[in-house]
Amino acid sequence: MVLAGGRSSRFGEDKLVAEIDGRPLLHLAIDAVAGVVDEIVVVVGADALAPVLPPHVPVPVVVARDAVAGQGPLAGLAAGLAAASHPLALLVGGDQPALRPALLRELLRRLDEGAGGAAPDVVGLDEDGQLRPLPVALRVASVRPAADVALAAGTRSLVGLFGRLRVETLAPEQWRALDPAGDSLRDVDTRDDLPSA
Repeated sequence: MVLAGGRSSRFGEDKLVAEIDGRPLLHLAIDAVAGVVDEIVVVVGADALAPVLPPHVPVPVVVARDAVAGQGPLAGLAAGLAAASHPLALLVGGDQPALRPALLRELLRRLDEGAGGAAPDVVGLDEDGQLRPLPVALRVASVRPAADVALAAGTRSLVGLFGRLRVETLAPEQWRALDPAGDSLRDVDTRDDLPSA
């Protein structure tokens, strides 16, 4: 699932169409996950135009919409989970231009490996003792109902949801072996966050 429903208020205009090396920001995130998953769900805002998708994506791409506008990333996750057709999912931001496919595969592997009674619902990355909300791997059957309950209770943040679930984190020494510079954690909030030419 690629979250693409933010308002880009700090950027000043739709940041997902901003280009990096001649390619829209959203396309970079989609291409990074396309080699790792069997299907991509791009989640846009309730009243957003359909996104322009990259050509020749090697897996099916579904566009889902937030059910209610302005409810934050948790509403986007809920919409993505409702459209997901597989038991395990990745969640990334459409504004993450440098996701490392090897790291995304490892998140899914750890989640899949943990099948069973005390299996985690979420596998993510630890940075400075904190779970980073993106990217993460999710168990759809347990996260979907928890997201609905959290939204009904007024929670809007991913971290608020994850606090209600069984979470496993990869320690920095584990995940940095696959992404030494931490590029997969980088996102674009302002123009200054765009890589320089």
